[in-house]
Amino acid sequence: MPTNATRFVSTAIASVILLSACSQLEPKAITEDENRQRIVNDQARMYQNQEPITAPITFYEAAARALKYNLDYRLKLMESALASDLRDVSSHEMLPRLVASAGYAGRNNDSGGTSIGIEDRQQSLRPSTSEDRYRTLAGLGLSWSLLDFGVAYYRTQQKSDQILMAEERRRKVAQNVLQDVRNAYWRALAAQRLMPEVDELLMRTNRALVQAREAETRGLLPRQEILAYQRALLDSVYLLTVRRQDLEFAQAELAALMSLPPGSHMVLADQADPALPQLGQRMDQLELLSLQNRPEIMEEWYRKRVNEKDLEIAKAQLWPNVSVDYGYRYDSNSLAYNNDWMATGLQVSMNLLKLLQLPSLNAAQQSQSETDDMRRVALSMAILTQVRVGTLRYQLACQEVAFSEESLRVDRSLLDYAHAAQSNNLGSELEVIRAEGRYLLSRYQREAAFSSAQAAWGRLYNSVGLDVLPAEIDKHDIKTLAREINRTLHEQENKRLLVTQQGTPYAPTNP
Repeated sequence: MPTNATRFVSTAIASVILLSACSQLEPKAITEDENRQRIVNDQARMYQNQEPITAPITFYEAAARALKYNLDYRLKLMESALASDLRDVSSHEMLPRLVASAGYAGRNNDSGGTSIGIEDRQQSLRPSTSEDRYRTLAGLGLSWSLLDFGVAYYRTQQKSDQILMAEERRRKVAQNVLQDVRNAYWRALAAQRLMPEVDELLMRTNRALVQAREAETRGLLPRQEILAYQRALLDSVYLLTVRRQDLEFAQAELAALMSLPPGSHMVLADQADPALPQLGQRMDQLELLSLQNRPEIMEEWYRKRVNEKDLEIAKAQLWPNVSVDYGYRYDSNSLAYNNDWMATGLQVSMNLLKLLQLPSLNAAQQSQSETDDMRRVALSMAILTQVRVGTLRYQLACQEVAFSEESLRVDRSLLDYAHAAQSNNLGSELEVIRAEGRYLLSRYQREAAFSSAQAAWGRLYNSVGLDVLPAEIDKHDIKTLAREINRTLHEQENKRLLVTQQGTPYAPTNP
């Protein structure tokens, strides 16, 4: 028998061990070295395994780089893989449980007892035991529960639907990335074309401003005329500076979409602008395409099924549960007649009070279904509005391109006239600079109108919900992926957007 001192020492040792374990649970702030190392590791992961840029980048190569290296898209790919892994984990829970156990049991005295008479309460047997103080235990058992199987079955179906939801989110991110690239690429190409000319004209304009101020000081021209020239030059400098900032932002935005490392030199392929597509589908056909293909609607449909499974699980827990157990048991007790045996069990159980939840669950199921349907219908209406607005925006953008091209033609003629009429006086030089500024601004407006039309077409394409890329991205290099994106976009446009189902081109009405 242990003494009181021994018990006290044992209790003190256990308390010290417990307090030491609790002290490890206190919050521990990240150190500066750990934070710096995290930053280095994160930056390395941002730009790792990227193919180097060896040639001017076309639009489809920019889209390929954005889709292959965009971090948001890579995150959605990982979420899809995670959903698939979780489905596999859930499916294993439908299997029976096969449990192996082994252990050791002991006590400081004997387990046993005696017997007394029921009527006279007299002891009839002397105290005895049928169990060793120390013994080993082992077992191997197979158990199966009908309720656990049903819950795991519904959970696996939910995980399967969540895989499909993750896939729809991946499609949506890919579509948004392509739309952003289309919006930024043409503006960045305009920047590449115009920024050298803008910088050169800004330098000439600033020199002209200095000359105008000297002419004002020396009285070479009437004061009102020279001030008007200065005002025109300052307006030109302001407009050119604002446009130059827009061009710089476009290049930075495109580099960020492609996840280029800082300091990367990016040159875009300066090819002839492609012709703007002519929309050939009726509005009702475009709306039908959007309702069939938009990832958001499909995701809502799968979410409805997931919500239905939650209520099915709650209903399954109301009904009787059947449990089956079968296994091998071993006990090293030397006083036992049989040290090993096979155990079998069958149990049926049911919580009768839970049946009171059934009316509430039925009502909740009806409300949930109606809520999910209304959410999907409201989303469908918003999508139809996007299609209609996108179609109108694209039509207006095409008209703006035509107007900007006409303005560019006029300003080109004015610049030619200014060059032809140029003389050696200051006023003539200022007039040429003003004409060049107007012409350069017209070029910017034309490039901006064209990039806006491309962006409007991208939003319309996106609003219909058409796919933009093959299923496997990581398995393709940039060149191959760019060709696949080019092929996919042209197939989708030619088949779904540019001609009607009857083969009759659709001419959009003027808004």
